[in-house]
Amino acid sequence: MARAEKIIEKIKTKPTLSNIKWDELVWLLRHLGYEVLNGNGSRRKFHNAEKDHLINLHEPHPGNELKTYAIDQVREKLEEIGLI
Repeated sequence: MARAEKIIEKIKTKPTLSNIKWDELVWLLRHLGYEVLNGNGSRRKFHNAEKDHLINLHEPHPGNELKTYAIDQVREKLEEIGLI
């Protein structure tokens, strides 16, 4: 199974997993055509120009693991435009 498919399966898992790392998510979103835009503080925006789609998240700190609510948000956003 390819790296992208493994990360997508983790995102799609219900109940939501709490062991998805920020770096994995950033890699996946770039793989899906998103560009990372840095905002104020830990705010990050991911923009897919081809689909004109935006995802807003806070980069986790001090750790690297995403909160379950952020994973839920990413899942919903990617499902609504048919990327997963």
